[in-house]
Amino acid sequence: MSTFESVQHVIEAASAFVWGAPMLILLVGTGVYLTFCLRGIQLSKLKYSFWLAFVQRKEEGTEGDISNFQALMTALSATVGTGNVAGVATAIALGGPGAMFWMWVTGMLGMATKYAEALLAVKYRTVSPKGEMCGGPMYYISRGLNMWWLGAMFAVFAAITAFGTGNMVQSNSVADVMSSTFGIAPWLTGLFLLVTCSMVILGGIKNIGKVTGVLVPTMVAFYLLGGLAILIMNWEVVPAAIALIVEKAFNPTAATGGFAGSSVMLAIRMGVARGIFSNESGLGSAPIAAAAAQTSHSVVQALVSMTQTFISTMIVCTLTGLILIVSGGWSSGMTGAALTAKAFETLLPGGQYIVSSGLVLFAYSTILGWCYYGEKSVEFLFGQRAIRPYRLVYICFIGIGAVANLEFVWTLSDLFNGMMAFPNLVGLLLLSPVVGRETRDYFRSRRKAREEQSSVAPASARS
Repeated sequence: MSTFESVQHVIEAASAFVWGAPMLILLVGTGVYLTFCLRGIQLSKLKYSFWLAFVQRKEEGTEGDISNFQALMTALSATVGTGNVAGVATAIALGGPGAMFWMWVTGMLGMATKYAEALLAVKYRTVSPKGEMCGGPMYYISRGLNMWWLGAMFAVFAAITAFGTGNMVQSNSVADVMSSTFGIAPWLTGLFLLVTCSMVILGGIKNIGKVTGVLVPTMVAFYLLGGLAILIMNWEVVPAAIALIVEKAFNPTAATGGFAGSSVMLAIRMGVARGIFSNESGLGSAPIAAAAAQTSHSVVQALVSMTQTFISTMIVCTLTGLILIVSGGWSSGMTGAALTAKAFETLLPGGQYIVSSGLVLFAYSTILGWCYYGEKSVEFLFGQRAIRPYRLVYICFIGIGAVANLEFVWTLSDLFNGMMAFPNLVGLLLLSPVVGRETRDYFRSRRKAREEQSSVAPASARS
């Protein structure tokens, strides 16, 4: 066995350990705990959070680099991606239809986690010498808990993860799709991505916010419209698909076709794991973008950020999962993006192009969002002088990723992704009293303001 193979086996073992049952329990347990502490805010304030995100688009006279809508879209750009297409397919192909139910559970609990992350990111953010907002887990851990070393640990893992999860893996996926679907050479795809991404990345968060504010709604709408058209054309079998998801969440799925069979525990494990990968709740990436938002109160941006998990898991992943089950392709033995493409093609001629095009747009936006996460992590560690060199190196790796063999990079990315989560979850749990206090104060003051308005209105009418 070569030295490289030995290192790869060590990394694979470390990744399996990091993403084992203890980490998944910690991630889900944090969501359960925060849901209890916040009294189910993800359900009680869901309508209000969508109003803040999509109706009240910008709060005038507030501090921040981008609107709270652009911050949401930047976070979504890094979240809605291969996990919503390939990840869902893998979960159902290995765990059966019941895995989709546990993805829903993970998504609902993850909304509370995402809320807490964004609230702390805004509350503990700082302003750089250039006047830009800096925030995220490294800041709320170091400032809120006075534990710089733990914040620095998160920043190191995030800066490294950006090159894998957010960069090379994405460009490689795009190159693979363009090659298999349209016959375009990977190096040409890599060059195109390198040039187009650099035009946005070098302009910083304001450029990224503008591009993702247009690109993300467009790409999500494109994918959803195609998927909804398929489900509408097959509406009569959709109720049966939903019933199968619920049934198999609590009962084993027997082997059929190319499907090897699944226990309830495997369905839970696959649903939870892929649900977390699809929305990144608890990993600590999205609050870095939330910290840049123009917002009047930390709770406002927290509510806006909460919709990210709902959109990613409860809408996009659900659409993918239903199409996989309605098509019957989930039991074929295929997996990943190839399974999703086949399911779309089965139900709609040319449907595979919806998946291919969606993957390209998802991956492109992910590259942009993760560059911002990485550079803010580097800025925390080394100051602003490190941002431009980081951007230039990051851009170069976009091209490398398109033509490289990334089996090792995938494994390494998974490892560092999991290592990001640990310091962030520690910070969330220890700072949960702050989250609860800020939330209560905000809604108390909001109720008081409404009561004052209602008491003034009759008095002014009488006068």
